[in-house]
Amino acid sequence: MTTLLTTIHIVICLFLIVIVLLQHGKGADMGAAFGGSSQTVFGTEGPVPMLNKITTWAAVFFMLTSISLAYLSTRVGDGSVMKEVAPIAEPQSAPIPLPAADGAVPQAPVQGK
Repeated sequence: MTTLLTTIHIVICLFLIVIVLLQHGKGADMGAAFGGSSQTVFGTEGPVPMLNKITTWAAVFFMLTSISLAYLSTRVGDGSVMKEVAPIAEPQSAPIPLPAADGAVPQAPVQGK
């Protein structure tokens, strides 16, 4: 699911870059506003071109995939890898003898007798 959503997200991102680069800026029609060109039928603004509508929908889908990927990334890692690891048994060792109160060092216990 995440792989498919990431692929769609990247495709929409590349499409959005291309569609924005195909449009001309708002300053491109300023010459027509001051009488530089009389070829504008609808005035300086004109109707909303199809590229603007496509850009809007691409941006909406980009935001939806971004939010979906962010939501899915918070759901990853609910478990722990340490659940499946068995605890290591520590070897049994004899307790270390403490020195006696009178300063004499006790002898090590003799095993096997």
